[in-house]
Amino acid sequence: MQKIELYDTTLRDGAQSEDISFSVEDKLRIAEKLDDFGIHYIEGGWPGANPRDAEFFKKAKSFKFRNSKLAAFGSTYHASHKVNDDPNIKALLSSKTPVVTIVGKTWDFHVREALRVSLQTNLELIYNTITYLKKRVPQVFFDAEHFFDGYKANQEYALKALEAAVSGGADCIVLCDSNGGTLPHDVERIIRELKTQNSKLITQFGIHAHNDSECAVANSIVAVGSGATQVQGTINGLGERCGNANLMSVIPNLKIKLKYDCVTDSNLKKIKDLSRFVTEISNLRPFKRQPYVGDSAFAHKGGIHVSAIQRHPETYEHIRPDLVGNYQRVLVSDLGGRSNIIRKIKDFKLKVDPDSPKVAQIVKELKDLENQGFQFEGAEASFELLIKKTFGLHRKFFDLAGFRLIVEKRKEGEDPISEATIMVKVGKKLEHTAATGHGPVNALDNALRKALEKFYPQLRHVKLIDYKVRVLTAGVGTAAKVRVLIESGDELHKWGTVGVSENIIEASYQALVDSIEYKLLRG
Repeated sequence: MQKIELYDTTLRDGAQSEDISFSVEDKLRIAEKLDDFGIHYIEGGWPGANPRDAEFFKKAKSFKFRNSKLAAFGSTYHASHKVNDDPNIKALLSSKTPVVTIVGKTWDFHVREALRVSLQTNLELIYNTITYLKKRVPQVFFDAEHFFDGYKANQEYALKALEAAVSGGADCIVLCDSNGGTLPHDVERIIRELKTQNSKLITQFGIHAHNDSECAVANSIVAVGSGATQVQGTINGLGERCGNANLMSVIPNLKIKLKYDCVTDSNLKKIKDLSRFVTEISNLRPFKRQPYVGDSAFAHKGGIHVSAIQRHPETYEHIRPDLVGNYQRVLVSDLGGRSNIIRKIKDFKLKVDPDSPKVAQIVKELKDLENQGFQFEGAEASFELLIKKTFGLHRKFFDLAGFRLIVEKRKEGEDPISEATIMVKVGKKLEHTAATGHGPVNALDNALRKALEKFYPQLRHVKLIDYKVRVLTAGVGTAAKVRVLIESGDELHKWGTVGVSENIIEASYQALVDSIEYKLLRG
């Protein structure tokens, strides 16, 4: 079985999507999930391009990747510099990643109009950059920007650009459809011509497709069928303009349909969870009709369809849903969900009976909560608490006796002052305290933990890392129901919790309490 390497660029290309803004902690959490899933290469961003990416690579140095290699992305050095003095190149090397991906121009139009250098100078930039980095970095990939457009416009020059990268020692030449307008038959034809007409390009090659003509997944599959051994893409197809090749479709197509070795069978079952996790971290609404991983991918409503799939699921399902961690749904009387709960019980390493009737109880409660607006992707800690409460494994650490929030603005042009006063009961003792914060939620978090730290000193190590709010009900203005997603952490772990209410403070309080209880249950 031929191996195909998966190269994820969600943290760079995906972060360029409209409405997407990943924090450093977001990127670290996504990278951890990608590593767990078995992605071969994770592109972390462009070191030196902005403070956020610089901070990500700094923090990522302490992360121990088990399955993935972290890649830093950058361009060829600037023509006004020497390669060893170029700030971009220095930043790439300072990231100390085992892989560096360099983007370079292969379309003569871009060389003249964007770089504004001679065609020969551009070839030298490519060769010198790759050569310099290859002596200092274990693996160097070359992203041949606008390759397919460049090949159609000036075949001879586009090939010279690839030859410069190969001569410089590039470990993989990645053919990029940067404008996303190439159709599959042209991808196949051009790759076939490359392989048959140019003996100087004997090296590994990959594909990087954008989705502006809705062909990114198809182009990626065609390229692999033509010999590409690396596929670049993003989770859920995130990316600039219309997005990148959607790995949530590419991976099942390669693994299930074409029998390529790209992820393990067990990891493939995590792909729906990975998709939903990134959706939640991106603060987006899930796309129900997304192939393979969407909630509607295996949902049946028509009477004829339902009758048929109850006898033979393959009558209206092209694969078994469980292969990708999804499940069959019959709308109106929903039959799905139990297997997912059982798998989560195993993931959480909970010592409970998976055949217990309480699993069905969790399924029902989960559906009720989701109907209210709860989502537990990205809030695994809240979901683990839900399971523990159902099985009697939860312990009540404190009771709320009441809290009050005051937000006061004393002068125009000055930030408001937020203060929270809270009373909690631990056993028979009542604790009454107050704290300020940067906003009402931060004040409430500070006051709650201040009240409890006397009884549970381990809470001193807990920090609120990230906070997101999503409006769930449209058309009702400021009376809308909201979902709050909180990420907390200590020296060793990070966890996500969720709350839902028409009152943003109440939703935040629910998520904060789950965060504290999760920490205390872990010890």
